[in-house]
Amino acid sequence: MAKIKIPFGKRQIYCELDDDRILGEFRSKVQDYSTYLKEEEIVKRALENPIGTKKLQDLAEGKKNIVIVTSDHTRPVPSEITLPLLLEEIRKKNGNANITILIATGFHRETTLDEMKAKFGDNLVENEQFVVHDSRNDEDMKLIGTLPSGGKLELNKLALEADLLVAEGFIEPHFFAGFSGGRKSILPGIASAQCILANHCSEFINSQYARTGVIENNPIHKDMLYAAEKANLAFILNVVIDSEHKIINAFAGHREIAHNEGCKYVSSLATVDVKPADIVITSNGGYPLDQNIYQAVKGMTAGEAACKDGGVIIIVAECADGHGGEGFYNWFKASENPQDIMNKILSRGRDETLPDQWEAQILARILINHKVIMVTDSKNYGYVKDMFMTPAKNLDEALKLAESIVGSNSIINVIPDGVSVIVRNI
Repeated sequence: MAKIKIPFGKRQIYCELDDDRILGEFRSKVQDYSTYLKEEEIVKRALENPIGTKKLQDLAEGKKNIVIVTSDHTRPVPSEITLPLLLEEIRKKNGNANITILIATGFHRETTLDEMKAKFGDNLVENEQFVVHDSRNDEDMKLIGTLPSGGKLELNKLALEADLLVAEGFIEPHFFAGFSGGRKSILPGIASAQCILANHCSEFINSQYARTGVIENNPIHKDMLYAAEKANLAFILNVVIDSEHKIINAFAGHREIAHNEGCKYVSSLATVDVKPADIVITSNGGYPLDQNIYQAVKGMTAGEAACKDGGVIIIVAECADGHGGEGFYNWFKASENPQDIMNKILSRGRDETLPDQWEAQILARILINHKVIMVTDSKNYGYVKDMFMTPAKNLDEALKLAESIVGSNSIINVIPDGVSVIVRNI
């Protein structure tokens, strides 16, 4: 018997499976990666050896107004380490530059002062100039063109008025943009709400190329690259982090060239070759990523890629905060079945995208082809049922439910952290 351990909130839950039923257990090598270098040394090495462009200190020389775009409180970028090193690099040849740190909230709510201090540290917050992006404040935006998607390219004026625009972030697999990092600092990071909605339209989400680990021919990625180019994003610093949010590698330099190198590196560690199974057990990586059903859809996409059509995905997610958004939840509450949701969403044009529509579309896509059983907190059972999934109190119960659908001798894939892997079918 094999003992299976899956993250659930801030703890682990377990079950035992017959060895001959497990087709494979798949993990990203990022989790086990080790390096002899300290985190600061990794970042400094990247800044000293930029990819595809000059050193940041040389780009900054003579510039008066510099903007650094950084991630908000929802992203685990270790900014207490990276931001001071970016500031130091800029000031090596430009000690008098006016530097603004623009927090890229994308479509999220604004970051609070307490969240800023928790993420960046009291010293940075008290001594540097921070501005929080608000995608819904039209006065902060400037229209500079039209996206390949046809949407208006509206970005934060502060970034567009900079003599030098820099961005920091991290690279991990992303379930419809391919990878995080790089161009995502601009779109959705500092874009207007309408710009973000156009980029997340149903047509693009429906593309076969809008998948985890895919950027070639990905229309969402194409929009984002265009936005970064038009914004004159001159330099990026993107890190790769392990499960404890420690830096294991860093890539600095040109917005696209350096990012591509980082994506190749992450892909080499995160890609797992999987033969589809009858049942897939996966998770959203535990806390903080499994705080709601909305976020748990990301882990489900790994299950989708590793499961046979008509098979069962068991998603383990505590979801302490419930469904994660009324807009997302109401697509299901107000519809007859997943296909009904999909039909409604696909009927909406690029300029008719609604908030959180994309998450509902992806979950509906999964549910059209698979049964989903969610191991979650009992307070979420009503939501889970309303969203055409089946709740379970633990893995043993979930497996019995799954076996009632696909049989007691069904073959199982296990992906302990669905957010961290890129599933490639074999």
